[in-house]
Amino acid sequence: MSILITGVAGFIGCNLAKRLMNEGHIVVGVDNLSRGTLRNLSEVKNAANFHFIETDCADRPRFLAETATFHERFPITEVWHLAANSDIPAGVSDATVDLKDTFMTTFNVLEVMKALDIKVLAFASSSAVYGDHGDRSISEVSGPLLPLSNYGAMKLASEASISAAAESFLNKAFIYRFPNVIGVPATHGVLLDFVNKLKANPSRLDVLGDGTQQKAYLHVDDLIEGMLEIQSNASEKLAVYNLGAEDEGVSVRNIAEAVVASVSPNADIVYGVEKRGWVGDVPKFQYCLDKLKKLGWTPKLDSKAAIKRAIADIVEQEITLK
Repeated sequence: MSILITGVAGFIGCNLAKRLMNEGHIVVGVDNLSRGTLRNLSEVKNAANFHFIETDCADRPRFLAETATFHERFPITEVWHLAANSDIPAGVSDATVDLKDTFMTTFNVLEVMKALDIKVLAFASSSAVYGDHGDRSISEVSGPLLPLSNYGAMKLASEASISAAAESFLNKAFIYRFPNVIGVPATHGVLLDFVNKLKANPSRLDVLGDGTQQKAYLHVDDLIEGMLEIQSNASEKLAVYNLGAEDEGVSVRNIAEAVVASVSPNADIVYGVEKRGWVGDVPKFQYCLDKLKKLGWTPKLDSKAAIKRAIADIVEQEITLK
């Protein structure tokens, strides 16, 4: 039996692949390499229990054909669907980016699962589906769900399609609403952005927004532990869970100061004037994690500790890539 991961060459996908393989599973990874890289798969690519398919989930005929060929040899028991556009501003500028890479990938994954009679799906959703709830602690039943970005809108549309599939042909579906996830190999996000800006100009760090944006951050190791815990213990057929750290988060100002202290201590930090970093950004959110805690799980690292560890790892990563 085997597990399929879409977006396997991305930040979360490659970490998940390593974890599932260490548990003895056969993993078949799918990625179009538009944002993920083969370098991210260096630790697993030669393993006997890893198989890589370079294809685009948005190209359903090819995706189905490639998956069916593998499925005949090693029957796939579950799919972890992580493939999506990770550049939220790009989706704001061009809505077709998220239509194709965030929603159609989900739609096609469901169609391929139906065609091949694969019954279990785990889906990487996002806090972006909620929209802006200000200082309110957001639970899985908070609403209305009014996303501010096309990315969030297409994640929400994906959730709706999965809900319908759970009623139709899936035996089990897990919808994981991610917070800001950090760690390595970093491919995007505020920490990598700050580190690279300081590499380019060690004397100045320009920050999008006024620095008051405040969000919770979860280390990728904790994210994967949390998802596996939910998969093992959640009883619902359609299991929707917030994943995150149990704290009020960290401000962009504090993150900028921490990165400067680590990379270029004499740099000036220059902030913008808007509360949002970009169109579609939610400047502040905090998860209610009561549902997750009922399963008996909490992350090992809070937001501050996760950021401290991730900064050190990203700095080392970028030095290695020189």
